Amino acid sequence: MAERSVLFQRRDNLTVSGAVPHWKNAIYRLCMKSKKKVLFFGILFITVGIFILCFFGYKHISREIQKQQLLKTSIVLDIPSVDIYVPVVEGIDGDNLHIAAGHFENTGAVGSGNFCIAGHNSTIYAEIFNTLSEVEVEDKIYLINNDANHTTYTYTVSKIDIVEPEDTWILQDYGDDRITIVTCTDDGERRMVVTGMKAEE
Repeated sequence: MAERSVLFQRRDNLTVSGAVPHWKNAIYRLCMKSKKKVLFFGILFITVGIFILCFFGYKHISREIQKQQLLKTSIVLDIPSVDIYVPVVEGIDGDNLHIAAGHFENTGAVGSGNFCIAGHNSTIYAEIFNTLSEVEVEDKIYLINNDANHTTYTYTVSKIDIVEPEDTWILQDYGDDRITIVTCTDDGERRMVVTGMKAEE
């Protein structure tokens, strides 16, 4: 009986002092590993998020600085009703459209003919015409020349069209004085075209 009691006592001791702490330690280590992983990925995601915000913030600030500089020397397009006030540079290549609206080469001059310009509707490339979709017929458009007198030409929105990217007829000379503003639709698949007729002087 004494030997049997000792045997049970040893088993009890093994259960109490040996097996249970071993499993507790295993669970504890597993929990610590999980916490470390969560902490690691949490810090990683926060770091990546901060980097992305800084990147886009830098691009936005850089574009805004360049835009302000161009406003002093370039033609300016002003549409007060939709809070658009942007420089217009010659040509519609990618570099120009990242910071300004671009004038289609071989279309009308400022205040004469069909003066055609294009600009991005995008937070990634440039926010030139992001609010153009809010413009309405009869809204005023002002085109300010970069001559010594900053001559201002007034146009009135006459129509708003949605066309296909290959519809270049919008750039034709119609024998009158107008402004044609082109940007992408929100989905980027088609083109929004705002036409403004020059007011009589």
